[in-house]
Amino acid sequence: MKILVAGGAGYIGSHTIVELYKSGHTVVAVDNLYNAKLKSIKNVEKILKRPVPFYKIDCTDKKRLEKVFAKEKLDAVIMFQGYKAVGESVKKPIAYYRNNIDSALTIIELMDKYNVHNIMFSSSATVYGKNAKSPIKEDSDALKLNDITSPYGETKAMIEKILVDKANADKKFKVVLLRYFNPVGAHDSGLIGEDPNGTPNNLMPYIAKVATGKLPYLKVYGDDYKTKDGTGVRDYIHVVDLALGHVAALKCYKNKKKNTFIYNLGTGKGTSVLDLVKAYEKATGRKVKYKIVERRAGDVDRLYCDPKKAKTELGWDAKYDIVDMCRTSYNFEINNK
Repeated sequence: MKILVAGGAGYIGSHTIVELYKSGHTVVAVDNLYNAKLKSIKNVEKILKRPVPFYKIDCTDKKRLEKVFAKEKLDAVIMFQGYKAVGESVKKPIAYYRNNIDSALTIIELMDKYNVHNIMFSSSATVYGKNAKSPIKEDSDALKLNDITSPYGETKAMIEKILVDKANADKKFKVVLLRYFNPVGAHDSGLIGEDPNGTPNNLMPYIAKVATGKLPYLKVYGDDYKTKDGTGVRDYIHVVDLALGHVAALKCYKNKKKNTFIYNLGTGKGTSVLDLVKAYEKATGRKVKYKIVERRAGDVDRLYCDPKKAKTELGWDAKYDIVDMCRTSYNFEINNK
């Protein structure tokens, strides 16, 4: 398949491009580089030893994005574009609603116009909300907007609803919703990884920058959660495992019986913030200093998935453990000083 990867220069997008090419597909990447660097596409090309078509375009810019649809004969779209930090979304809700939903609608409208019927959406475990009981299954009854704790999560749930409504109205339109838990780690080459612009919003790159002396200490947001050590528990998944989940999910487009598919992508194992700090120290031999600070708006006690559906239906399973995630994250950090 020839696949448009929106947000292709970003953390998950870049790793998925590598695995798509390795699986025999071709890619057209689009990114506005708001929270990514052109260097990541160049490094993907080094890994693959081939050029990757890339357009610096904001996916809310319909006129410019349409030129890509008109030029490239696409078979599918994977949507990674969008703002992605829970805490930031609480502070900047309108920016999140505008960017995330507008970019999704623009892509869907252009797919309609250019007869592209297959879409995969980078969704999130945040759609399950504060009352979900871990391990969470895809049919959780906690999927209600009133229970979602951040505008980021609400945009993900809204886009899911838009895509499902579109699929219900148009039987040619095939939708795969992949609900990520917490992607971490980096490619074994050390060439691509999580490299946000400015101070990281996500935990692992923050830990990496503390371990390498770029930041003085890690802020641990709260130690009074209802968990074993008081810090939030999450389901961390290696980004390469996550990328391979997208490749596995492409088989859904051959299914003639239905046109909407939903999968959790995670390990099914919960790891606390302090557990992750200890694992990072074990994997790297570097001390990670931290300070407990106030809770961050939008966070919940624990969130980890039941990944059985993806294993059963897609033949996909996470392979990397938490130490591998920390080791590859550190390798990327020291290779990109």
